[in-house]
Amino acid sequence: MTITRRGLTLGGAGLAAASGIGLAAPALAQSEPIRIGWLAALTGPSSAPAIGFDRGVKHAVETLNGAGGVRGRQLELVVRDTQGDPTKAVNAAQEMISRARVHAIWGPTNSGESLAVTPIMARPRIPNIHPCFVDTLIDPVRFPNAFRMAPSNSQIDDAVSAYGVDILKLKRFAVIGDTTGYGTTTVNSSSASFLRRDAEVVYRGTIDATQPDLTPDMLRMRNAGAQSIAIWTVSPGLISRIMNTRANLGWDVPLIGHPAMGSGEVGQLIAKPENWQKTYILGFKNCSYGADGKLPAHVQAFVDGVRGRINLEDTTLWWVAAGVDAINIIAKAVQESGGTDPAAIIGFWNSVRSYPGLYASYTWSVENHNGLPQGDLVMSEANSLRQGAYRLAPGYT
Repeated sequence: MTITRRGLTLGGAGLAAASGIGLAAPALAQSEPIRIGWLAALTGPSSAPAIGFDRGVKHAVETLNGAGGVRGRQLELVVRDTQGDPTKAVNAAQEMISRARVHAIWGPTNSGESLAVTPIMARPRIPNIHPCFVDTLIDPVRFPNAFRMAPSNSQIDDAVSAYGVDILKLKRFAVIGDTTGYGTTTVNSSSASFLRRDAEVVYRGTIDATQPDLTPDMLRMRNAGAQSIAIWTVSPGLISRIMNTRANLGWDVPLIGHPAMGSGEVGQLIAKPENWQKTYILGFKNCSYGADGKLPAHVQAFVDGVRGRINLEDTTLWWVAAGVDAINIIAKAVQESGGTDPAAIIGFWNSVRSYPGLYASYTWSVENHNGLPQGDLVMSEANSLRQGAYRLAPGYT
């Protein structure tokens, strides 16, 4: 099926979009709310993405409920803060399923937690949608209930290594991450991607996100002859310390990698604004400024509509937009499938083609639960943040 943007972008342009897909249907109203589990690291060192996602999630729920809900039923968020701890995520997921009896789960927001909870959600086949990158989190046979609405590590690795090798014309890279499951896994996959492009990985390693002094690590990278550092962590504290240490060493190498390097929190933590220069992050076409300085029309309408209501200056637009999309995708599944039966929600997601979200377009099938097309990935200047969006990186068109 092809779903129109008018029917699904329930953003800041007003509540008319909600009625446009017939979400309010009092004749079919049921007394039970639609319970959506929101499994997120809202506090802790890896909280930056979830804080952004949360703003979009709350906006979408408020917009839908204000328009009458879905089939006359209100949406109810069941929120659990995992603090970035996989054990807490497991406990929260089990509680959501067995006690809160949620109808679908959005999250977790980082791959380390998702690696722990994905098998748990698969057993009762709770519809799950998440923005986590690790490739193995999506397997339609083992996890037929789990759908990804962000790029996979393979997609990201290809985009970042292509930029470093083919556009920056560099050959020697350091690849580092934090000590979470995500960081460890991504260091390996990113290194492999550089090697496939005949580049040399002269240093690879993981660093604890709370480590205060990064000078020894950075010196080892420099002494190994790294011409660029690929960074894989969502921790603004670790990212800013890398940038500050790079400046202190007078080592003018580009940083490339995770979108979190463009977070507004990083800008608040760096010692000097110039420490943010020569940093290029994975970006997304819908959340990038074109040559005219504008976003795509439907995304620009959302940004204009939420101005003054959602703070986009200290987060990234794609986190907020993905939060909106996640709630809308769940709502649309309930609307089109006729209710909250898990198998029916999953069946609807398996039939989605070219879903026109704010963050990206999505296509899923029974065989493929990776929803984001490679063409939606771009590279951006990390320090060009304006209303949560970025300029395209040099040499990237």
